[in-house]
Amino acid sequence: MMKNMYFVFLFLVLVSRPFITAAESEQQKQQLGIDSGKVLELDESNFDAAISSFDYILVDFYAPWCGHCKRLAPQLDKAASILADLKKPISIAKIDADKYKRVGSKYGIDGYPTLKIFMHGVPTEYYGPRKADLLVRFLKKFVAADVAILNSDSAISEFVEASGTSFPIFIGFGLNESAISHFAVKYKKRAWFSVAKDFSDKTMEFYDFDKVPALVARHPNYDEQSIFYGPFEENFVEDYIKQSLLPLTLPITEETLRLLKDDERKVILTILEDETDDRSKKLLKLLKAAASANRDFVFVFVGFKQWQGFAESFDVSKKTKLPKMVVWDGDEEYFSVVGSESVEDEDQGSQITHFIQGYKDGNIIQKRISSGSFMGFINSMIGLGTVTIIVFVVAVVMIIQSLKEEPLTIGTRDEGDHPSSSTSQTEARQPLRSGEKQDKED
Repeated sequence: MMKNMYFVFLFLVLVSRPFITAAESEQQKQQLGIDSGKVLELDESNFDAAISSFDYILVDFYAPWCGHCKRLAPQLDKAASILADLKKPISIAKIDADKYKRVGSKYGIDGYPTLKIFMHGVPTEYYGPRKADLLVRFLKKFVAADVAILNSDSAISEFVEASGTSFPIFIGFGLNESAISHFAVKYKKRAWFSVAKDFSDKTMEFYDFDKVPALVARHPNYDEQSIFYGPFEENFVEDYIKQSLLPLTLPITEETLRLLKDDERKVILTILEDETDDRSKKLLKLLKAAASANRDFVFVFVGFKQWQGFAESFDVSKKTKLPKMVVWDGDEEYFSVVGSESVEDEDQGSQITHFIQGYKDGNIIQKRISSGSFMGFINSMIGLGTVTIIVFVVAVVMIIQSLKEEPLTIGTRDEGDHPSSSTSQTEARQPLRSGEKQDKED
């Protein structure tokens, strides 16, 4: 009898424990004085309690004197209210790591601001964007399941809608989760992944596939879709995923330049007079068709009118006959194809094919990007005033270093999946203090 009572008691303890833990967690949140949707100010006395009270919490390790921290603060305020209303809420907190050095030392903080996302108490460095809307978008992706399991048409629709338009979406119809789970982890920061277990003929028609298994890649922002029917061995699946992370054609912008750094493929760059005119739009349709047939290249385009400085880096001037195509390695070298110096108006599809085949056959002239023209490109991005200021600041720093025995310490810029875009003229005038990290705009 006593033995049975012991097991009943043990069972009740085990069953009731989750509720006790949840109650304790809620009590801890109340003690912290948490206002849902607000950034929580932490110190050494409540830091550990905050980390253990939330499934997901983004912590800003800041210093009051840090200019970049001050600019980040309003972005976190905006993001906090949005993240608090998610199905899986994400809280935001901050701690003065310059004052509470024990906490900063514990988590290896060596510059400000430093952001860490704590997932069930486990910290991970956050290298994503820091503008409020982009931060929300990135964090939603960060805490999502690696592979979403979809068991109905409505679940598929809800997943696609919730995913938004910022990342490509992969849906494996009739595909085993194990076929993409490894790559879902590897490319989690760049795409959404899911498998659909149950779906109707209507869904097959909507996504335009006629057999299973099928892996569908969608780019909502570009209204593009492609379908992969196998083989589903790892190398083939990864090749398809890597080639589908970018749309078929995309314009040169600061954002796409960052994306290109993560892609190992050669870039077929088409330089247009004006990427918005009808003549260019006609050519872009043909380039998209060529890109679909040649997924081992990335196809990008730029208008001389839009980004003259960038175009001039490839030996293009106002006198150059455009459109012009080159193959770029994404760094300092590019290749012209002999006999394909420009694209004429007639039969442009055949000319594109001839250009690609000429490159593959080795009928090329290797060139290097013009450094002088590249400075013109920098000028077009951030303005002559900023370039002048940067040159001046560098010169001053060099002079100071030559006069002082003790070298000047400059804080380092954050490195990550999403490097910072160019700073404004105001930011360029503000040299970084020791330990101060540069802002990330997107």
